[in-house]
This record gives sequence, C-alpha cells and structure tokens, in this order.
Amino acid sequence: MQILDGKLVSAAIKAQLAERVAEIKLTGKKVPHLAAILVGNDPASETYVASKVKSCAEIGYNSTLLRFDAQISEKHLLDNITSLNENADIDGILVQLPLPKHINEELVINTIDPSKDVDGFHPVNVGKMVSGLPTFIPATPYGIMLMLEHYNIATKGKHAVVIGRSHIVGTPMSILLSRNSYPGNCTVTLCHSNTANLTEICLQADIIIAAIGRPNFVTANMVKEGAVIVDVGINRVEDASKKSGFRLVGDVKYDEVAPKCSYISPVPGGVGPMTIAALLKNTYHASLGQKVHMN
Repeated sequence: MQILDGKLVSAAIKAQLAERVAEIKLTGKKVPHLAAILVGNDPASETYVASKVKSCAEIGYNSTLLRFDAQISEKHLLDNITSLNENADIDGILVQLPLPKHINEELVINTIDPSKDVDGFHPVNVGKMVSGLPTFIPATPYGIMLMLEHYNIATKGKHAVVIGRSHIVGTPMSILLSRNSYPGNCTVTLCHSNTANLTEICLQADIIIAAIGRPNFVTANMVKEGAVIVDVGINRVEDASKKSGFRLVGDVKYDEVAPKCSYISPVPGGVGPMTIAALLKNTYHASLGQKVHMN
C-alpha cells in the first residue's frame, strides 16, 4: 500500500510555479494576483482562505483578501465582485463557500467573470469542461487528476466509482475520468446516497473517489484488494482527547481500508493540499490568459 501524499505533490507543483513567477519578475512582467472573498467567520472557511493566501505568498503571487461581515447584503457582495472583475490587476477571483443563507450562491458564482473564475464553478466554464474545451477545471477534481498523474496511476480501461454527485467534486470528477486522455479513459459509475447495491458496485471498482461528505462511509467490505482510493471527505468528529474537541476524518474508514489498497490518500494531507495547488495553477493560467485543457 502506498500513500497518495498530497503534501508532497502540492509542494512540487508550488516549487514549479515559484520558479515561473521568479522568471516573470526578472522580466518585469506582472505576477499572478488572486483575490479571495470571505464572508462571516466560519472556522473551516477561515482556515481554507488562510491556507490559500499563505500559499500565494510562498510562491510569489500577489493576493488580496476581502473580508465581510456575515450580515453583508447580497447587492454589496455582488458589487464588490463586479469591482474585482473590472480590476485589470486581478487575475483570479474566488468566493469561499458556503455563504450565509440570505445570499444566493448561484448568483454570486454567475457574477464572477468566467476568465477569472479560478474555482471553475461558473456555468460557462462547466459547460466548456463538459464539452472538452480548454477551461478552468474545478480545483478539487483538477487536484485529484494532478495527483493521479504524479503517481502514474493506471486509469485506462479501469472501472472508477465516484461516490457523491456534487457540482464541486463528484460530477466533474466523473466527466474528467471518462475523458479520452490521461488520467482518464475509465469506465465511470457515478453513485450517491440513493444508489441501490452500492457495496456491490464499489467491490467492482479499480478506483474509488469518495466524495459523499459522510465520515468513515467507505468501509473495508466495500473495497476489493488492490483498489486505488481517493478520499475527498473532510469531516469533523468529536474527540475529547483533542484540544479543539474534534478531529478530522475522511469519507473512508482509513485504518481498515488502507491494508486492502494499492494506493490511498490520507485525511488530512491528501486531497486538501492538491485543491490549493490546482487553484494556484488555475490562477497562473488566468494571468497568462490561458485555460487548462483536459480532454
């Protein structure tokens, strides 16, 4: 069993981007600039945004963090996004989700300029991804593809089971894995909470992408020997032994599943760092007016 080490792979990607940014600075050209919007003070969102801003600084990007009270009006938030759209110095825009209930997330995403949508959530970019056109790939699926590529995971002709159908991870992951490319050329089954015979389906899988958002959902009896497991889940479970009162676990019951796998990603330290690495790559491409091509 080998660990799919997201920290290691993301560090390699960051180092590569840092070299490119250093070259850009030497020529006097503009360095990539990422703008992040954080609404409210959700602890998880605070942590995610802080990691993104820190990563920008590490590799030489410029970053701007706009923080707003949870009571911000929808109009005021949209006006700020429009200002970022119109700011030529800003290459990438991300709005940290989730947002307060009184704000329409779909409207917020649709307001971001597709050419600056480095999260890859805008319908224009989603449509291009489905059509196999160059676009910004949603950061988590893109990060997973980069990790599979780094470890030379065999995907051609393999049966991949994706558990979870969100527009952020599950659905785009199923599309990318089915593409006539590497990583790709899988036969993909997209499962969810209402899938009948889920255990039987998972036992057929050469690759399982667990993204259902339920702690320890995938157990050893659902995994065949030698399978590749990518655990996307980040769930907080109570743990009195921890100072915080909780610990992070994935969607996979790691201790019992890992011995059966050929490869498995841990939580934390697996997909999480890859999401940030992919976001940074998207921002780099945005700064050059480019898109990612995965077909």
